[in-house]
Amino acid sequence: MAQVEVRFPPHLRRFIELPAVGAAQGNTLRELLDDLESQFPGVIQYIIHENGTVRQHVNLFVDGKLVVDENLSEIDVENVRELVVMQALSGG
Repeated sequence: MAQVEVRFPPHLRRFIELPAVGAAQGNTLRELLDDLESQFPGVIQYIIHENGTVRQHVNLFVDGKLVVDENLSEIDVENVRELVVMQALSGG
C-alpha cells in the first residue's frame, strides 16, 4: 500500500479544514481519495461526483500527470509520490 503526499489548493482549504500538504494511503487513486475522506470528512464531495467521476472544476495530477476521464479505481498508485488537487481554471 502506497503512502502518497497530497497537496491541497487554498480554495479548497477555505471550505474544509485541510493542511496545505497531507498524506494518504491506498493501492488505487480511489482508495487514496477514500483515505482522505476518512481523515477530512467532506473533502471527497468537493473532488468527485456521486457517480465517482472527477468534478468538472477540479483537476487531479498524479506525479504531474493530469487524470482525464479515467476510472479512479483503476489508477494504480503503487509508485506514485504526489497527488495534487487543483481547482480547474476556465473562462476567457
